[in-house]
Amino acid sequence: MQMADLGDVALHYRVDGPEDAPTVVFANSLGTDFRLWDDVLALLPQGLRYVRYDKRGHGLSSCPQGPYSMGALVRDAERLLDHLNVRECVFVGLSIGGLIAQGLAVKRLDQVRAMVLSCTAAKIGTAQMWQDRIDAIKADGVEPMADGIIDRWFAKPFVASGASLPWRNMLARTPAEGYAGCCAAIAGTDFYTPTSGLTLPTLGIAGTEDGSTPPDLVRETVDLIKGSRFELIRGVGHLPCVEKPEQYAALLTQFLKDVGHV
Repeated sequence: MQMADLGDVALHYRVDGPEDAPTVVFANSLGTDFRLWDDVLALLPQGLRYVRYDKRGHGLSSCPQGPYSMGALVRDAERLLDHLNVRECVFVGLSIGGLIAQGLAVKRLDQVRAMVLSCTAAKIGTAQMWQDRIDAIKADGVEPMADGIIDRWFAKPFVASGASLPWRNMLARTPAEGYAGCCAAIAGTDFYTPTSGLTLPTLGIAGTEDGSTPPDLVRETVDLIKGSRFELIRGVGHLPCVEKPEQYAALLTQFLKDVGHV
C-alpha cells in the first residue's frame, strides 16, 4: 500500500512493472477505486510501468472537504506524476478520469504523450443534473441511488447475472463527501475549447449500452482531437474494462503499439 502525501490530500496509488519502463497511468470513474483496472492490467504487455491511483475522496485516498474543482483533480494527478517522476506517459482515463486526462494533457504535455478517453466527454451532463445529485447525496448518501447508477454503468445481462454486485458495493461505500465533491468538479467542467486544441495521439473507447456517456457523446469529444481514433465495444455499458476486459485490453495494447510505447 503506497500513499503520496501532497499536502492538502494524500493519494493512494500502486505501481506495477519496472521503474525505468515507459509508463501507463490509469484514472478511474466516479464511485470506483483503482481496482477498476485489475482485469485489464492482467492482459496488458509485460515490461511497462503501470500506475493506478484513487482520486481524492475515493478508495483509500484522503477525503478533503468538498466541493472539488476539476483544476484540483488535474493538479492531484500532476503532482502524483511528478512525485513518481513520470514523463511522457500514456494516460488512460474513464469518465471523470477522462476529464482529468484532457485537463492534464492541456496543462502538462511533458507528462502526457498520448491518451485514451473511455466513456467520457469534454462536458458531461448539465450543472443542474449534477446539483440535483449532490443535493440527494447530501440528504441521504450514495446508497439510495446506487441501483439506478448501476443500471447506467452496465448492460442488462451483466446486472442480471449478479456480476455487478461487487461494483454496487464499491459505489455505495464511496464517501458521500468525496462523491459529491467530484460531482461538483464535473458540473463545472467544459473542456470543448481546450480539448479542441490538442494534437496528441488519442484513442476513444465507448460502450453501446452506456447510459452515462452514450457513444455519440464520446465520439463528439474524440473528434475534436486531430488524428484521433474511435472504437466501439458492443454489449457493454459505462465500464467496458469490467464487462469485457479482453476487448478493452486488446484495443489498449494495439494503441500502445501504434504510438510506440511498446
